[in-house]
Amino acid sequence: MDKNEKNRNKGWIRKIDSISLEEVNNSVKIPPANASFLRKLLAFMGPGALVAVGYVDPGNWATSIEGGSEFGYTLLSVILIASLIATLMQEMAARLGIATSMDLAQATSASVGKKLSFFLWILTEVAIIATDIAEVIGSAIALKLLFNIPILLGVTITTLDVLLLLLLQKRSFRIIESVVIILMATIFIIFAYEILLSNPNVTDLVQGYIPSSDIVTNPSILFVGLGILGATVMPHNLYLHSSIIQTRSYERTEKGKKEAVNFARIDSIFSLTIAFLINSMILILGASAFYGNGQVVSGIEDAYALLAPTIGASIASTLFAIALLASGQNSTITGTLSGQIVMEGFIHLRVKPWVRRIITRLLAVIPVFIVTIIAGENGTTNLLIFSQVILSMQLPFALVPLVLFTSDKHKMGSFVNSTWVKLVAWTATVIIICLNVYLVVYTLIGL
Repeated sequence: MDKNEKNRNKGWIRKIDSISLEEVNNSVKIPPANASFLRKLLAFMGPGALVAVGYVDPGNWATSIEGGSEFGYTLLSVILIASLIATLMQEMAARLGIATSMDLAQATSASVGKKLSFFLWILTEVAIIATDIAEVIGSAIALKLLFNIPILLGVTITTLDVLLLLLLQKRSFRIIESVVIILMATIFIIFAYEILLSNPNVTDLVQGYIPSSDIVTNPSILFVGLGILGATVMPHNLYLHSSIIQTRSYERTEKGKKEAVNFARIDSIFSLTIAFLINSMILILGASAFYGNGQVVSGIEDAYALLAPTIGASIASTLFAIALLASGQNSTITGTLSGQIVMEGFIHLRVKPWVRRIITRLLAVIPVFIVTIIAGENGTTNLLIFSQVILSMQLPFALVPLVLFTSDKHKMGSFVNSTWVKLVAWTATVIIICLNVYLVVYTLIGL
């Protein structure tokens, strides 16, 4: 620990001695100082991809498909604004991890009492379980669409992905990143192909990225827009990014950290741009395939059933389901890592990864089983919506500490937020929290 970091630690209530994700911390080699820019950049690329997964998880698919099918390209501007805000917040999370050598959970724990830290851990765990519920439902729906497997059996099968994750963790963190990147690329290629098949109106598409007054004057458009914007910044992603950026073996000096921050920023911008393009393509597909034909799609299964006959290509629906399955599996990996990070960061409890994974997955599977048995397979749609509401409710408890810490010079030193970043970050935080409160209230009333 360098002198500047020791001085910054005076800004915390208590010192955190543990290392974030200790088994992989500082494990990914970085080329020497005289290496080329490209070699160093490639070494730092990876954490951004794991974070980007959270922005294209199954929980976001239904909203984007519905928004496109009902309102055309209008809400593309909301996706653009939401993605810009998300990129800013994720850059701040990565910078926090690099500057303080603590993840967001550790930093929060170091700034509050043990009782409050335990309470925040419980809230975060509930949010992670909610994320896992969305992944379970998304994967189960994909298995049903691809192989006609009943939802309950599909939910059971999704518990077996524990074995896949454990196998990857025994190898190296770089392998996990590679798998995520391959799955993200699969999703991107599939949607790019389906966009070409759907033949969107390019002029209307481009105009969709320009904010329209209809978004705030039409209550129906506003509600769907809030669903897209309010759930964009996922709370577990902030904990995740602040931790996994420390897997890189950059020099823990002021100079080494500045270089790491620069490369992490490039990684975040690139990866979240890919996520932005995927989210845009999901909405564009809904607009080009269904909006022009007057078909309003209210769920993932409806989109699957109508896609092939609408586009006129029998493979379109199958590819759509494959992309959904890839999305669910991707989110499973990052959800597990986030769970480990917050457990170790908030309450300093370490358990074996397979124990952690099984507990989280069982807590997600049980509600899906109960709802499916009582309300049938259609009930899983409401559960999917409810899981997003839980995520929205937890967001302020991650977002506010992040902005507070990264704006504190005693904690961040030379890596503190600039004045304009503080202004934008706090403005975005207040807007997102207000929108989430609005979204939560009206969603709960509608359920």
